Amino acid sequence: MQKILQNAIAAIQEGNWSSVNQCLQQLLLSPLNKSERKQVIDLALQVLKESDFHQRWEVAKLFPKLGREAIAPLITTLENETTDLETRWFVARILSEFDEPSCIVALVKLLEQTEEEEELSLVASQALAKIGSSAIQVPIGLLKKPETRLLAVRALAQIRRSNIIKPLLEVVNDPNPEIRAIAIEALGSFHDEGILPVLIEALKDPASSVRKEAAIALGMRAQMGSQFDLVELLKPLLYDLNLEVCQQAAMALGRIGTDEAAQALFVVLKSPATPVILKLTLVRALNWIETLQALTYLQQGLRLGDVEVCQEIVTLLGRKESAELKGKATQILIEFFHSQKPAVQQPQIQQALAMSLGELGQTEAIPVLLNLAENSDRTVKLHAIAALKKFPNPPIPNFKQRRLSW
Repeated sequence: MQKILQNAIAAIQEGNWSSVNQCLQQLLLSPLNKSERKQVIDLALQVLKESDFHQRWEVAKLFPKLGREAIAPLITTLENETTDLETRWFVARILSEFDEPSCIVALVKLLEQTEEEEELSLVASQALAKIGSSAIQVPIGLLKKPETRLLAVRALAQIRRSNIIKPLLEVVNDPNPEIRAIAIEALGSFHDEGILPVLIEALKDPASSVRKEAAIALGMRAQMGSQFDLVELLKPLLYDLNLEVCQQAAMALGRIGTDEAAQALFVVLKSPATPVILKLTLVRALNWIETLQALTYLQQGLRLGDVEVCQEIVTLLGRKESAELKGKATQILIEFFHSQKPAVQQPQIQQALAMSLGELGQTEAIPVLLNLAENSDRTVKLHAIAALKKFPNPPIPNFKQRRLSW
């Protein structure tokens, strides 16, 4: 035993970290007394602090075998802000292997790291989630104190087990909007009907961050749309003063996927007061709704004249997959091409038309593609030819011999 320890020490002096790890693995195959175990822990910590990533990865696997005696020095290393970031990252991962209150407290504290150390906060969250149910009691205790409540909620939000529902429900009306937002976001991941009234109430929260999380959560419950009239509940948020809230409400309505939801989206889309960035979100949400009525609204959206919005609609129409919607989408694009709208003359729109018609693969689009293949814009021409190639027997006269002005 002592011989292997001496070999490990010699390997450290030489910087031969691979040999050190091999020695440590050998040492753990035999029973160790208290003094030997302390030496092994010290050697393992030295590898963790000074070696390369690969050897750190290997030595990290050994710490759980060293038992609870390794916890205190690991926590000391974690809490030492002068220790390099990568070492602390590894220590946080290692602590997730120990189901001990001291480890949980250390990981909860790590969640308070600054933005520059976001990686540490992330690995702390993952570690708490890995520990699971037993990691819940420490944060629950911290909920009772206003000064530690935010930290506790952040920790609980990472665990995502059903027994965090009750403590999170206790803070959904907390004076701190950040606490409310985190709680609503975490609660939204549980498909528990008892949570729905809380999410619905959060749609009217004075803080935009809370309203946004509530909209996201309710959008994931599309199957309950008719039971709770989610469309009516979400519609007001399409006019929210906060753009992100508007966008999340639009996406939620898109997930609900009814014609009623589509109508609510289109009303905002056609308003001249709606900013382009929101119109793009509305168009994407409408595209998620796989109904002919939603396609009709997208068709009307092409008549509004915004080039950026038109391009998005044309592109999205080319992604329809059902036979019925493919046919309708093709008709819409052909009609748009012949509409003489100023947007149709834009090369980026013509390129998008060619690509979408090629993806839809409907033969009635061939005359339009042949027209685009004669376009004076080289890129439009190339897109049209590429689209025509998607059809059996490319319908360009003398396609192989034809000379195009490249």
